[in-house]
Amino acid sequence: MISSDQAKSMAKNLRSALGADGIHIAHGKSLELIAASLGFADWNTASATLKRTAHDAISFTGCNPIIRFFDEAKAREFYCDFLGFSVAFEHRFTDDLPLYMAVERAGLQLHLSEHHNDASPGSNAFIPTTNLRAFHQELSDKRYAFNRPGLEKMPWGLQMQVHDPFGNRLRFCEQGS
Repeated sequence: MISSDQAKSMAKNLRSALGADGIHIAHGKSLELIAASLGFADWNTASATLKRTAHDAISFTGCNPIIRFFDEAKAREFYCDFLGFSVAFEHRFTDDLPLYMAVERAGLQLHLSEHHNDASPGSNAFIPTTNLRAFHQELSDKRYAFNRPGLEKMPWGLQMQVHDPFGNRLRFCEQGS
């Protein structure tokens, strides 16, 4: 059984995903929707029933790799146009300083940075993925001139590796496939 903290996190993710599609709902509504999806009559019933996570318990709620890039236009072409991510946020201290931005798609958020201390070029990110064959087909259909990834059966699952224009590798893997 999931904890009430996990259910709250699910509600937050639901609200964020809907917001990215231009659908804005109140926090309370997202809690009610999650409660209903878990089979409860309402959030109060769910909250009272679900186990609570101890506040001193260690819990990792996700990971957002930071990936170094050197050319904003190429980064947008690769991550947004080719991979299908959308920009979650952008930040520059001033117009003439490096860009720090996040892109997101289907629950994954990657942080992209031009700042030299944030990440090393040539990084590798392992990304657990569902329905990898459909994602591979989507990318193949784009006929992107600079990247035509294949599928590879590995001991840990079906994997597709893409290389960004900056020497970084993203390994999408459907584990157990």
